[in-house]
Amino acid sequence: MTDGLVATDEDLAAVSRQLGRAPAGRFRVVVRRLDGTPVVILNAPRLMDGTPMPTMLWLVDAELVRDVARIESDGGVRRFERLVDAAALRAAHDDYAARRAALLEDDRLPAPSGGVGGTRQGVKCLHAHLANFLAGADDPVGRLVADEVDVSGLVPPAPSRDRLTE
Repeated sequence: MTDGLVATDEDLAAVSRQLGRAPAGRFRVVVRRLDGTPVVILNAPRLMDGTPMPTMLWLVDAELVRDVARIESDGGVRRFERLVDAAALRAAHDDYAARRAALLEDDRLPAPSGGVGGTRQGVKCLHAHLANFLAGADDPVGRLVADEVDVSGLVPPAPSRDRLTE
């Protein structure tokens, strides 16, 4: 595989424990806690069986998953969608789709579509936006989510909010 999405045996075991099952596709860890625990994984754009995988960056840290689920259950998706600039959100989706397309090895097979978390517009999944932001993308929704959860102690550290603030 030329895309560099090869997990170590330790990462495969850790992510399998976090998910409660073995991952269905190739991945590598792109963000960790200081103790090495995987936080965000970068998925191949297709599962092992060839099925398109729209979620390129996946939040696997149990604590963050719980915290973000709480925000979603309190109406966070609609709240954040109203707060962000539509053009900035569209740019985040377009950037995500372009980065995922760059990982495709065979353009003759079905490919995932959409932007962050597979959505074409708006906000669908705060987990996917936070994962995108933590992995270094300029994601306005992910930035807002990061402001409401504890993202300290991550390697690489969460992107500087100063760099992303305009």
